[in-house]
Amino acid sequence: MSRIAVLITDMFEDVEYTQPAEAFRKAGHELVHVGLSAGETVHGKKEQTPVAIDRSASDVSVDGFDALFIPGGYSPDKLRAHDAPVEFVRQFVKSGKPVLAICHAPQLLITAQVLEGRKITGWKSVAQDIKNAGAEYINREVVVDGNLVSSRKPDDIPAFIEASLEKLRETGGEKAKVAAAEQR
Repeated sequence: MSRIAVLITDMFEDVEYTQPAEAFRKAGHELVHVGLSAGETVHGKKEQTPVAIDRSASDVSVDGFDALFIPGGYSPDKLRAHDAPVEFVRQFVKSGKPVLAICHAPQLLITAQVLEGRKITGWKSVAQDIKNAGAEYINREVVVDGNLVSSRKPDDIPAFIEASLEKLRETGGEKAKVAAAEQR
């Protein structure tokens, strides 16, 4: 199964984290919460869902993971103001490994400058930003373009989960298990 980095900080959209995270765990995937500071607890914007940060974005490498999951809400906007999460996202997209992005998550991809020529969806208010970054904005519940899986909003979560799990099945995950064991 895959080892998934969850890039998250305060004010994430609770259901855009909790529902996919539950589905990923149920399918046997391991989640590692990556944020600004290891050991801190961040909270969702509506339900105040607590999430403990396992690793700092400045202390992780793409090599240790099989996929990247970015929940929406205000979290992506807060994260893109910091170099380490932006660089982590840039390297992840370039690696070809799955990047699972919902709602406002494209804000991080825009700042990482990795959307040129790609197809993606996201929350309506970031559609123009996506286009300005050189990507084609597609207003659909889920868009898969190579290693990018994206959705627009909480209503799209079932389709997002289905497409994300399919992408994870396609790509496997044994490489990250070996890398993770070597890091421990």
